[in-house]
Amino acid sequence: MRPVVIKGDRVSLGVLTREDLHTVWKWYNDRRVRRYLSFPHEVFFYEDEMEWYEAIRREKSREKVFAIVKNEEKTLVGLIGLHNIDLYSRNAELGYFLGPEHWGMGYATEAVFLAVRYAFEWLNLRKLYARVFEPNVPSSRILERNGFTLAGRLREHQYVPGKGFVDVLLYELLREEV
Repeated sequence: MRPVVIKGDRVSLGVLTREDLHTVWKWYNDRRVRRYLSFPHEVFFYEDEMEWYEAIRREKSREKVFAIVKNEEKTLVGLIGLHNIDLYSRNAELGYFLGPEHWGMGYATEAVFLAVRYAFEWLNLRKLYARVFEPNVPSSRILERNGFTLAGRLREHQYVPGKGFVDVLLYELLREEV
C-alpha cells in the first residue's frame, strides 16, 4: 500500500514507488505528454527513469515529487513536484503532468491545490512559481483556478515540435494569496 502524504477528495499525493516507474516511463515517451515538458525532443530509456528516481530520492531537500493517485482505485494518474526548493528564499517551482488517459477529469486541478497546501503548510514556503508553454492552455487554466497569476512571459523562448517557437508564461502564487 502506497503511503499518502496529503489526501484530497478525488486524488491524493502519495509516495512515488519503483513500481510506478514503468508507467511514468511510458508517459514520458508519449509525444502528447512530452510536447509541453522540458526537453520535448528527448527519448527516455527505462534506465534513465531509474537514474532520475534515484536522483530525486537523494535530493529530497531540493526536490519533492509525488505520485498523483486516484483515491478509489489507488491508480497512478500522474506526477506533481516541487522543484528547485530554496529554503532560504522560501520558494519553489511547481511542475506536473498526467497520463493522457486521465486528461480533462479535474485531477490536475486538485493535485495542484494539494501541492500548494503542502508547500505552504508543511514546507513553510512563501512563493510558488510555474512555467507553461503558451499553447498549453489547459495547464494555464489549472494554475489560474488555483490562484496563480500571470507574472510575465519569455517571448518565443521554447521550441515545441509542431508549434515552433512559443512564449513561456511565468505564473506565481504568494502564500498570502491563498
